Amino acid sequence: MENTTEEFMFVLHGLNDTKTNKHIYFAIGLVVYIVTLLVNLTLIITVILDKTLHEPMYLFICNLYINGIGGASAFYPKILADLFSDTHVISYPGCLTQIFVIYWYVFCEFTSLTIMAYDRYLAICKPLEYHCIMTQQMVVKLLVCTWFFSLLEISIGIVLTSRLTLCGIDIDKLYCFNWDVVKLSCTDITLDNIYGYILIFSHVFQAGFIIVSYIHIINASLYSKTEQIKFMQTCLPHLITLLNFNISLLLDILCARDGLRALRNILGIEFLVVPPLLNPIIYGIRITQIRSRFVKMYSYKINTFR
Repeated sequence: MENTTEEFMFVLHGLNDTKTNKHIYFAIGLVVYIVTLLVNLTLIITVILDKTLHEPMYLFICNLYINGIGGASAFYPKILADLFSDTHVISYPGCLTQIFVIYWYVFCEFTSLTIMAYDRYLAICKPLEYHCIMTQQMVVKLLVCTWFFSLLEISIGIVLTSRLTLCGIDIDKLYCFNWDVVKLSCTDITLDNIYGYILIFSHVFQAGFIIVSYIHIINASLYSKTEQIKFMQTCLPHLITLLNFNISLLLDILCARDGLRALRNILGIEFLVVPPLLNPIIYGIRITQIRSRFVKMYSYKINTFR
């Protein structure tokens, strides 16, 4: 690839099988995107406006909502525009930007879920020490570290990818993903592979931390009915969210190698579509405080305008 990267265009082949039903796909995609934005924004506003929800657990959940909006917005606008275009292309800077936002969303989601596991561990296994450890300052530090650490991870990855000389323009996917761009390189990608292994090790370590935390949480819950109730109300939604996100991400990784293109594309977008939509629904339904405050707040506003 020449140095004029601003003029370099990638061709996305993921939509080649959707030409006949593009209006249906567009309508479904637009509705899902709007619903995703509405449910996340509504619950973000609920947490911000209600001071009784300004507690660590709810602030961490609110962080998931914000991150979900970012992940969905990195995917939907481009795919919706491509559905009404005969040529599915994206510029080099646009592709790197999409990779940046998607990976930032992925890394931030996983780190957020790790911190939430730590929060639940303290709440259930060390309830007397919880408020001394999980102070407001600690919550702010954890949230800042989540975003900054995820930003640092993807920034290094983007720098490594941008240094590569590319010998191809075809991406067999609906959107830009880092590995798809790296595979087009005609120069040495050893540094990219090494950094990829570092990221894998980092997130395996986080997964191990989550597993160990839940072993202690489940063990503590077995001997206390109060802790069992707390586990069902607060930890179960977190486990569902964690499994949902990791299964979606694993399907994308597995389907990047094998399978039909249509199946690969459907499963490959699940981690960008399902978690941002289901997370607020799961927490909104399962967490009693969020549900009750939501109903109370918006019922009052509806009655006010009557």
